[in-house]
Amino acid sequence: MKVDDLRSQLKRRGVAGISALRKPELVKTLARTMRGEGGAARRSAGPAGRPSATRKSTAAKKTTAAKRTTSARRSATSPAKAAPAARATGARAKATGTRKAAPARAKATSSRATTARAKAAPSRAKAAPARATAASSRAKAAPARAKAAPSRAKAAPSRAKAAPSRAKAAPSRAKAAPARKASSARAQAAPTRGPASSRSIGSSQLITSLADRPERPGRSLVTRNHEVIQRWARARGAKPATIAGTEREGRAGVLTFNIPGYRESSRIREITWDDWFRTFDLRRLNLIYQEQMRDGRQSNFFRTENPNREDG
Repeated sequence: MKVDDLRSQLKRRGVAGISALRKPELVKTLARTMRGEGGAARRSAGPAGRPSATRKSTAAKKTTAAKRTTSARRSATSPAKAAPAARATGARAKATGTRKAAPARAKATSSRATTARAKAAPSRAKAAPARATAASSRAKAAPARAKAAPSRAKAAPSRAKAAPSRAKAAPSRAKAAPARKASSARAQAAPTRGPASSRSIGSSQLITSLADRPERPGRSLVTRNHEVIQRWARARGAKPATIAGTEREGRAGVLTFNIPGYRESSRIREITWDDWFRTFDLRRLNLIYQEQMRDGRQSNFFRTENPNREDG
C-alpha cells in the first residue's frame, strides 16, 4: 500500500496525528488498529453468527445466580469466608477469558501480516525492471568514461607544459608592475606646460623621485615632486615662504624660500609646508633649481615657474 492509502485507511478508522508518520510507522499503526477491530469483532459474534455475548451473558447470569445462592447459604453460616471465595471465582473467570482471546488475536495478526506482504510483492516486482534498466544505463556509460580517461590523460601533459610558461610570465609581470608605477610617477611629476612656459623647462633634467640624481654638476633640474623639493630645502636650511603683498583670496602669493644669507628681504614671509604645496599644486607650478654649481659647490639657485606666465 502507498503512504496515501495507509493514511486514508487510518483516517477512516478515526486515528489522529498521522501526518508526521512515515510508511513503516503508518503500517504498524494500521496493523494495531485492525488488530483491535478484529478482537472486537470476535468478541461481538460467535461461531454460528449469533451474538456470543448473549449466550455468555445468560450463562454468566445463571452462574451468578447460583453463586449468589451458594454465597447466601454460606453467608448464613460464615459471612466473612463468602466474600474472598466470590472474588477468587471472578478472578478465575477473567483469566480464562483472557487466555481464550489470546490465540484469536495471534491468528488475526498473522493473517493481516500475510495480506500486507502479498500486497507489497507486486510493487517490488514492478521496481525490479527499473533497477535493471538503471544498471544497464550505468553499464553503457562505463565505456564512455573509459574513453574520456585517455583524453584527460593527454590533456594533463599540455597543462603541465603550460605551467612553466605561466611561471615564466609571472616574473615579467612582476617586473612590469614597478615599471608601470615608475611611468605613472613620472607622468604625475612631469612639468606642466602652458603658453608662458620658458625654454629652460625643455632643457632641464626631469627629477621625479629621491632616487634621481643630476647628470653632472651645474645641470639645470626641474621637478614637481614634494619630497624632492623638501629634501633640497632641508639641505640648505631653507624655509617655505611667500612674498608679502602678493596674497590672493587668502592664499599664498608668489612662492619662495627663506634661505639664510641668500636673497634676504623684509618682504619674505614664512608659511607652512601645507600652505606652500597647496598653492604650488593649485597653480600647477614647476620648480627649476640646481643641486651644484659647475665647480661642484652647493647651489642655492631656484625659481618657481607658472606655465601661464613667467613669474611664479
